[in-house]
Amino acid sequence: MRVVALLFLVLLAGGASAINVSNRYRSPRNPERRVRKTTELIVLHTTEAPARSSLNKLCERGEAHYCVTEDGTIYRIVDRDRVAFHAGRSMWNGKEDVDEFAIGIECVGHHDKAMGIVQIRAIRDLVAELQRMYGIPDERVLCHSHVAYGAPNKWQKKNHRGRKRCGMLFAMPSVRRQLGLARRPASDADVRAKRLVVGDDYLRRVLYGDVDTMKSSYPKTPSRAEGRESGLLAWLRGGGANKPAPAASPPKSIAELKSRGYTLKGSVTKGTTASKIAGPRWNSKDTYYTIRDKVIPGNAIDPARIENGMGVWMK
Repeated sequence: MRVVALLFLVLLAGGASAINVSNRYRSPRNPERRVRKTTELIVLHTTEAPARSSLNKLCERGEAHYCVTEDGTIYRIVDRDRVAFHAGRSMWNGKEDVDEFAIGIECVGHHDKAMGIVQIRAIRDLVAELQRMYGIPDERVLCHSHVAYGAPNKWQKKNHRGRKRCGMLFAMPSVRRQLGLARRPASDADVRAKRLVVGDDYLRRVLYGDVDTMKSSYPKTPSRAEGRESGLLAWLRGGGANKPAPAASPPKSIAELKSRGYTLKGSVTKGTTASKIAGPRWNSKDTYYTIRDKVIPGNAIDPARIENGMGVWMK
């Protein structure tokens, strides 16, 4: 009974994110990187190299937002709202320079080798948290191979998809199910529009066809609910009070904000900034902004998009 009572107290508290992120390899490049104007994609990479050398290189050059190692440790490299140089020559749906609108996650491992379940779970939880923060649907969680493209060369006379196979295992259905991703992009919009041609047919079949070389490595395919602690049974199976409680979904309306005890502290105007209203909590996950029937958590708000008329809600 004591465990159950504690569970309900934790659930009532709302449940903060259970993801632990290490700053050990946070890049010194952070101060020079501008804040991204928009976040539309999550791009998964494979390092193709061991953890230590990968982390050192990523840190030195600021080449990703996060790196997930084999033991499930998540390292912050570049702050998630800043530009990290991870995609190189890239295009998605007609927009080039994917770094400008994507979060990059490096995963220690190889594009054609299965990753351990501990690492997969850490990637899954990080991706889920970022999807929640930025409102990114499953089909916009991509691998580097989805967005990289090559310039004309002696083998291919046109701009072509197929410059890299980096991260391609993350396009395979068996791996995406392990990551709790129910959908993937159905086709390549840039090839359909003839902005690019196919330069690697095997890669095309991995990204959009039925090639899945990881099936035997992941025989069990948990659903999103099974994979993420979500409910009393999963919580008790996972160790009860020794495990973090599932995070409550963010409120989606003003009525829901009010029902959870939030009050409107003020509205942004030309002379009244968000930081003047909320102080240092302006970008806290427990501060919310409302505009045109949208509710945006403070830790997902793009500073460049805080506009006049936005309501600031706090407890």
